[in-house]
Amino acid sequence: MNADKFKIYLEKKVDEYNQPSFILNDPISIPHLFKKKEDIEIAGFFAAIFSWGNRKTIIQKSKDLLQRMDMQPHEFCLHHSKKEIQRLRNFCHRTFNEDDLLYFVEFFRHHYAQNSSLQTAFSKWMKPGDTTVENALIGFRNYFFSLEHLKRTEKHISSPKQKSSCKRLNMYLRWMVRKDDRGVDVGLWKEIKPAQLICPVDVHVARVAKHFGLLKRKQVDWLAAVELTGHLKQFDAADPVKFDFALFGLGAIEAKQNKPNE
Repeated sequence: MNADKFKIYLEKKVDEYNQPSFILNDPISIPHLFKKKEDIEIAGFFAAIFSWGNRKTIIQKSKDLLQRMDMQPHEFCLHHSKKEIQRLRNFCHRTFNEDDLLYFVEFFRHHYAQNSSLQTAFSKWMKPGDTTVENALIGFRNYFFSLEHLKRTEKHISSPKQKSSCKRLNMYLRWMVRKDDRGVDVGLWKEIKPAQLICPVDVHVARVAKHFGLLKRKQVDWLAAVELTGHLKQFDAADPVKFDFALFGLGAIEAKQNKPNE
């Protein structure tokens, strides 16, 4: 299949999944529960960080947490009382436990006491001329763990410096930065451009990308995510991560991987 036909195929798959119907059964449904900007940011962040494993469970756990916060995560993080914080006791999702959660809440209290958006926690680390969000992710992790914390909590926030693919943070940035007429991605943030985003890569996306020759690297790490995004930019330099819909749809949703006619 030549490049033009392959692009048409990928665009078709993007159209298939980048639809409002996609929202209901995906963790992106969580930020869509809210109207207030700060609530969208915080709820979306938790949903993204919880995003490994079964999507139904991720959604259930995210809703459980937010209900403990009276569905007002920004207000809760900033102004919770000692009694109210007890509601978070015994919360866990896989390896994310109560201690991790209490630190996340403390970070949000600290950040939002001085900032009106979580965007600055990422964007302020970017340099003029940055073509990707690499510096944003490295700076964010350092900033996130600038308060006193348990060492164990660090495993929940990845960084290119740890050679991680940063799948969950890249997905979160896609949600917050991308905006089109489909209504799936939230598109609240303007200081980071869609062209600077890196495609979220997990085992499903990597498998499909390798099948189509979009990824040669064996390890699913930061360099793999950069390599894949570089190939996707050949199809749309301004918005390469829209193809995440196609790759994720083919790899994780469709029971049988669709294969275009050669």
